[in-house]
Amino acid sequence: MKLIIQIPCYNESKTLPITLSALPRSIPGFDKVEWLVIDDGSTDDTVRVAKEEGADYIVRHTRNQGLARAFITGIRECIRLGADVIVNTDADNQYCADDISALTQPVLNGRADLVVGARPIDSIRHFSLLKKILQKIGSWVVRIVSRTSVDDVTSGFRALSNNAARQFVVFNNYTYTIETIIQAGLKNMLVVSIPVRVNQNLRPSRLIKSVPVYIFKSFATIVRIFVIYRPFRFFTVIGLLLFGLGFLLGVRFLYYYFTGGGGHVQSLVLASVLLGMGFQTIMVAFVTDLLASNRVLLEDISFRQGEIRDSSDHHKVDLQHRGDGA
Repeated sequence: MKLIIQIPCYNESKTLPITLSALPRSIPGFDKVEWLVIDDGSTDDTVRVAKEEGADYIVRHTRNQGLARAFITGIRECIRLGADVIVNTDADNQYCADDISALTQPVLNGRADLVVGARPIDSIRHFSLLKKILQKIGSWVVRIVSRTSVDDVTSGFRALSNNAARQFVVFNNYTYTIETIIQAGLKNMLVVSIPVRVNQNLRPSRLIKSVPVYIFKSFATIVRIFVIYRPFRFFTVIGLLLFGLGFLLGVRFLYYYFTGGGGHVQSLVLASVLLGMGFQTIMVAFVTDLLASNRVLLEDISFRQGEIRDSSDHHKVDLQHRGDGA
């Protein structure tokens, strides 16, 4: 069994040595533990520091593409390198590396496809009261949408199986944390949340530059993923609301018309517009549902092709070993 610990980095030359020095080189249940650093277009000495501190692999983006892209680049590279389990952690040493063993155990035991480390939000001193409240509200919303029981949805400290890693497709450039949990839930993966410890804060968060912007982007991510994975329900609800409002306004016009009230032409016009919009939105629901079905088929084909390539590669290695033994 091979474990690869990946660390997305952007100008982390000061904190990366601390992070790498704490990472384990052996964990029960694994024959190999390797480190992968993803350099997301850093302009400092991140790459040099990663080499000096013993990173086994370094993948580079020529320009900064964002945390989500760096995460997916790492996942794809880990799959290519033959990782059975992948652990993602932050380069700012936020998470306690000693908890990696506990994080990987549910995956090793077959009890989870994705394990998310839940930070002790209430006891983290550098989190403001507003941020703590927003974290809890956001986690509650994502739990409802994803149908999972993850306590800390924005935690980047997570372990995932090779099979789960192959199924993630991140559309958002801002962050991968919420999107991957929603995808995991909608793909019926086994998602587990376990408590983890955090270290002393080394630097301010680069992801949350403004609380209002963070709230807006997180909400936009949730809506976008829901549209992608549940388009029929999303557009049908909107269509029925519009159609219902138009119907009520139409009934209101008819009531006044037959009772001699007269007028109220504006209600008739608005009712016609809303009925038309509602009908068109419901039609969009059917079209997007067909597109979503096509996307699922394409994802399944891509997943199966990956399995076939791996099987072929393993077969070639096996034949080579047999030839060497002969």
